[in-house]
Amino acid sequence: METNIVPLKSIKRKWYLIDATNLILGRSVSTLASLLTGKGKPEFSPNQDHGDYCIVINAEKIRVTGKKAEMKTYFHHTKHPGGGRVRTYKKQMQLDCTKILTHAIGGMLPKSKLGRAMAKKLFIYKGDKHPHAAQKPTPLAL
Repeated sequence: METNIVPLKSIKRKWYLIDATNLILGRSVSTLASLLTGKGKPEFSPNQDHGDYCIVINAEKIRVTGKKAEMKTYFHHTKHPGGGRVRTYKKQMQLDCTKILTHAIGGMLPKSKLGRAMAKKLFIYKGDKHPHAAQKPTPLAL
């Protein structure tokens, strides 16, 4: 079976607006990763970027189930000896809630130039305001 090569001019990209109020982190992130990769499109090919643009608002209102708020941790290393830093989900939400969504979606995208290009089409905002009104995003209910 051959991989179809779609000309870049024929790729149509849409803008979606997702309100993260009371959404569960894992379920919403998997849908967002699918939109960013373009896997739902009929002309999808794994070696091209067919994904759409996604705007997430109210990122501070996303939630997790069970004891994940106390148990889930985020690791960061300062690249100095003994520089490992660990934060809990609650602490990360207080510091920067947008990094939680970025980290979760980044884990579901390819680890290559293609995945980094897909991640650039994701815009996450803390409040309900965003500067992308000119693109006329379509509201998407997850």
